[in-house]
Amino acid sequence: MKGIVVMQIWQFALIYLLLLVVLFVMKKSRIDQTRLLVIASIRMTVQLILAGLILTYIIQNPHPLFTVAYFLLMTGFAILRILRKNKGLNRGFQIAIAGSLFFSGLFVVVFFIALVVGESVFNPQYMIPVSGMVVGNAMTGTTLGVKTFRESFSGQRNRIEALLNIGARPDQILLPFVNQAIETALLPTLNSMLGMGIIALPGMMTGQILSGTLPTTAILYQIAIMIAITTVVCLSVFGSLYFGYRSIYNDKNQILLESDPAA
Repeated sequence: MKGIVVMQIWQFALIYLLLLVVLFVMKKSRIDQTRLLVIASIRMTVQLILAGLILTYIIQNPHPLFTVAYFLLMTGFAILRILRKNKGLNRGFQIAIAGSLFFSGLFVVVFFIALVVGESVFNPQYMIPVSGMVVGNAMTGTTLGVKTFRESFSGQRNRIEALLNIGARPDQILLPFVNQAIETALLPTLNSMLGMGIIALPGMMTGQILSGTLPTTAILYQIAIMIAITTVVCLSVFGSLYFGYRSIYNDKNQILLESDPAA
């Protein structure tokens, strides 16, 4: 099997011509997001080039400190991204999100690399790419879960206050919102699993095949990483919401309005 074809710069540059198609459709549809598309494209390119240079150096000069630092940096940015998308959360909720994403990500990555693959967790060739997929999906799922919880909570304020007035406990009121948000956050990942292999070939498998890996080996890795991603999304969302919702009411069973996202 042939190895991957190395693109020349002029070949790579051709891909940007496809953005002209996107710009045409946006202009035709009167979508005023041209500036966002250009900025996003430039930012993506710069960030990925920088990441590529850093990863090349780390892989060529492997050291446990580099691998750990990259994981911590990756996780830190993911947490900040979630909090920026969900402004106004109290300190307890923020800690629940940060702790859930970090520990669930660390657990799943270590389990995957050390037990499933059988490599050292400090091997940057495995640790960094796997961490990127795991933490990235956990970030997306947690953002969606917390957003769903806040919107549901905000839309039911009057009902919540009425239930409190007749003696209902905050946990009885809020747990249905937590469960609904967890389900909503998991659905995209579960739907992706349903269509995988029939409707689409996932990115990790495609990349391995392009690099010359046998499809049978690529399939095993893809199945393993999808189960890992589903697990980390579930754990991260569950931990963030299950521990986070407890921070929005006090010892007197009063829901704190300053923690209300609509406040």
